Amino acid sequence: MNRLFLILLVLAGHVSATLALEPGQGFVTVPGGPVWYQIMGDGDGIPLLVLHGGPGGTSCGYTRLAPMGDDRSVVRYDQLGSGRSGRPDDMSLWTVDRFVEGLHTLRHELGLEQMHLLGHSWGGALAAAYVLEKGTEGIVSLTLSSPLLSSPAWMEDANFLRAQLPEAMRRALDEHEEAGTLEHEDYLVATDEFYRRHVRGGEREPPLEACAGANNNSVIYEYMWGSTEFNATGTLVDFDLTPRLGQIDIPVLLMAGEYDEARPERMREFQALIAGARVEIISDAAHGTMSRQPELYIEILSRFLADSESK
Repeated sequence: MNRLFLILLVLAGHVSATLALEPGQGFVTVPGGPVWYQIMGDGDGIPLLVLHGGPGGTSCGYTRLAPMGDDRSVVRYDQLGSGRSGRPDDMSLWTVDRFVEGLHTLRHELGLEQMHLLGHSWGGALAAAYVLEKGTEGIVSLTLSSPLLSSPAWMEDANFLRAQLPEAMRRALDEHEEAGTLEHEDYLVATDEFYRRHVRGGEREPPLEACAGANNNSVIYEYMWGSTEFNATGTLVDFDLTPRLGQIDIPVLLMAGEYDEARPERMREFQALIAGARVEIISDAAHGTMSRQPELYIEILSRFLADSESK
């Protein structure tokens, strides 16, 4: 093989790694039905693919990352069953393995041979499961933002934080869970206070314009997780990736809010299991780190992506 041909191969590889995606939106058919996606920005850096929470949530919150599009394309999509994607009524589709296959199909249909991968909350579970099942080839970095990596650990943390609620609220939660009256006003008030402290990180914010017409799917959430954040009763009840986290061999960033239900202490435990992983705790924020501190979130994330590309 002559030297000129080697140079051309190197140049061709560089072009394919940094070729910008065309901004726009569309649908890709994955196992189970069509999923809607949007490509934001046309920067020539390695694209970032983002996975929303839930299960049964939507990707509209990721429009806050649109400013990153000047440096690299940001690809968001609504997972099957929610948002603008198809809504099949086949309950057998709502498994981690099927979501992994859906992500794999979408990735290759969009030509994301090289990419950064980010998942928030349940999206973190999906992102981690993906790299563990499909391997890390072409994945330059992995960001786990307030991730669900172990259902037992999540429930332990949720109940640790629940124990810090006022006594009357704790009593209301206990009594109505025992009675099965989860729609009682007292129960809803208590759960909303938990959400205010550890999920939203404050009062409710006005809905984003991008969320209009892109609704959650509570059926998937309840089937896979359960009726409340405190106790998993669905198919994710035994989900636990912690024994396998040490297999991840690419740069990893763990992020969480100061008051997050994905507790900072837990993020540091996960960090100890992944060689070279970083932890960033965003002050004055809870689970909704990106909505409460978007500029800081983008700053931390952009720095990590750039550092990962330099290795």
